[in-house]
Amino acid sequence: MVQLPCDRDGICLRCKTKPVSVLETLVCKTCVTPWHVTCLSTPPESLSLVLQWDCPDCSDCRNNPHVSTSSSKNELVSMIREIEMDTKLTEQEKAKKRQQLLSGTMQSSDLDDVEEKKSGGNDMMMILDEQLNCSFCMQLPDRPVTTPCGHNFCLQFFNKWLKLKQPTFERCPLCPRCRAKIAKSMTTNSRINAALAVAIRMAKVAQNSGSVAAGPVKVYHAVQNQNRPDEAFTTERAKKTGKANACSGKIFVTIAPDHFGPILAENDPRRNQGVLVGELWGDRLECRQWGAHFPHVAGIAGQSKYGAQSVALSGGYEDDEDHGEWFLYTGSGGRNLSGNKRTNKEHSFDQEFKKSNEALRVSCRKGYPVRVVRSHKEKRSSYAPEAGVRYDGVYRIEKCWRKIGIQGFKVCRYLFVRCDNEPAPWTSDEHGDRPRPLPVITELSGATDVTERKDTSFWDYAEEQNCWKWKKPPPPSNKNVLTDNLEDTEDLKIARKAWKKAQNKSLTDQYLNGFKCQLCLKVMTLPLTTPCAHNYCKPCLENVFVGKTSVRERSSHGRTLRAQKITMKCPSCSMDLSEFLKNPQVNRELEGVIKRLLQRKAKEENDEDSSEELDKPENITFVAEEGNENSELTVGNPETEHMQMNKRLKTETSDISGNVVGPVIKSDEFAVEEMKLDVAVGNKDVENHAAEETITAETKLKKVANDGGNWLSKPVPKKTRVSKKKT
Repeated sequence: MVQLPCDRDGICLRCKTKPVSVLETLVCKTCVTPWHVTCLSTPPESLSLVLQWDCPDCSDCRNNPHVSTSSSKNELVSMIREIEMDTKLTEQEKAKKRQQLLSGTMQSSDLDDVEEKKSGGNDMMMILDEQLNCSFCMQLPDRPVTTPCGHNFCLQFFNKWLKLKQPTFERCPLCPRCRAKIAKSMTTNSRINAALAVAIRMAKVAQNSGSVAAGPVKVYHAVQNQNRPDEAFTTERAKKTGKANACSGKIFVTIAPDHFGPILAENDPRRNQGVLVGELWGDRLECRQWGAHFPHVAGIAGQSKYGAQSVALSGGYEDDEDHGEWFLYTGSGGRNLSGNKRTNKEHSFDQEFKKSNEALRVSCRKGYPVRVVRSHKEKRSSYAPEAGVRYDGVYRIEKCWRKIGIQGFKVCRYLFVRCDNEPAPWTSDEHGDRPRPLPVITELSGATDVTERKDTSFWDYAEEQNCWKWKKPPPPSNKNVLTDNLEDTEDLKIARKAWKKAQNKSLTDQYLNGFKCQLCLKVMTLPLTTPCAHNYCKPCLENVFVGKTSVRERSSHGRTLRAQKITMKCPSCSMDLSEFLKNPQVNRELEGVIKRLLQRKAKEENDEDSSEELDKPENITFVAEEGNENSELTVGNPETEHMQMNKRLKTETSDISGNVVGPVIKSDEFAVEEMKLDVAVGNKDVENHAAEETITAETKLKKVANDGGNWLSKPVPKKTRVSKKKT
């Protein structure tokens, strides 16, 4: 009769049924494989035999050790015995390898490959593999779930275990590893620990980065403004052709991206005229190149704490009203643009004064000039161009408020009034705008959050000069000016250094960035993982609920009432943590990973500091330049200083004679004789000069011989370089 064990799910491979209770299965003491008792030909007869029971595969191998290993069954047993006899492995590593072999997920030859791959440079995989192992599969957790007691499991095995053991739980489930109590919410809704999932994924990507299957390493490209073409272009990496996937061309104006007000001639080195009112461009990318409106998609260019520089009227919101010299502009937001809903026009929530909407309100309070461009996509306006994008001058925001929009949700509204020194494109006036009374806005009666300018405006009309100008200095720029020649600017050097540092950011920093506390935003110390899978430092989480109790005692007219439970909500969600905070357990596995990463980061910093120290000029040892044969003669070496002196003397004299062949170091007497010979056969016009040099050389050598070791003890400057003198 053929005897087969149970598979990984506990189903007998012979009868195709799953044993109802644990008493119906036997586990082999050698290979730890479960077997169905009823399917065995000779089951053990007593309890003592059960504890020492060997499965049919292992017993056959013991009874007949000379069986050929060609059989797959005996080959598996031999592999298991090799693992058991390996003294270098711990019991946990042996159990892991046995389980990998028996589950059929990995061949025996692959085990060594995995270990070799782990030790081949990916330290992060080794750190995670040592600290974070699922107790069920003995591998890195897939979709990791962390219990409040700090143990990590695969989501699949954890849910299967809870479902299997749920009838045995009296009140609340227990941890499969330490039998600590688990919150009841985890039985119905187990949350994945996102921090661990990201760390494991990054480690796996780094492990496979050198393999062919992983593909080429992702490289981030940056093109400087002076290297860009004059028109928008599609890069070689673009998936599709056309302007929808194009990169911006060169920026022609010398202004910062956060420049306020009109663009003057001094900022236009190409044409020396600035950006004039009425200029027309084919699309938003060309408009960006001349600085009228930098974002090629967004309708508002600005920063919430700094102000808005420009807006684009392109028909994005049906609440907009365009009257030429003034218009009512609707803020951004209020639409669900998640997933593939980038073109959604339906409002689903209220707009608020945040981000770009707040930037427009800052410009309203300060009275900053805002550049306005109109697009041909604005079909409801009589002032929009027929094609392309047109610059219509600067406007000022006089009021802003919130009201119920056409679709039933609150929208942010802004009153723009034109205040430019050039006439509008749709008028025949020869002069620019003059101060005019504000229009009557009927919707202000039901508006909320109305904001008006109380202080004097930065951009205002000067009666004595009959023009609009800056009455106060314009706000200073927080960004670099875009110019055609940035090679020698200090800002560019700083930007390049910062870009290089960002690209060379070590993987250790990226891992540690994922293990930050969600309260203090620093790397966690004594990490806690809540039942809702959020990670905090233990001191940070306890400080949130310091002084609070889980219950509140109540009494009325001298009678004690039933105590009321106080809800302690998680700082990141609405889950109650009152039971968890009674005895919070530190996630020791995660703490071990963080400690190893911090040690690795400290080592990287020490290596970087030592390399920078060696790169300093005062620590560089110069080598003689005359040839490879003298490369061992370094400045500052007492053992070779005497030979270097001979070399310098020889070089000074041989440069005059011009008859030296090869940079070979000779002894003292031989070097003097060679110098004399070179002088004798040299040119007659330098004969006297060479003789004087030879006598000087003899004097120097005699002095060296007399001084002996005293001369060697003299300090030599570090930054000396052996060089030839020119005559």
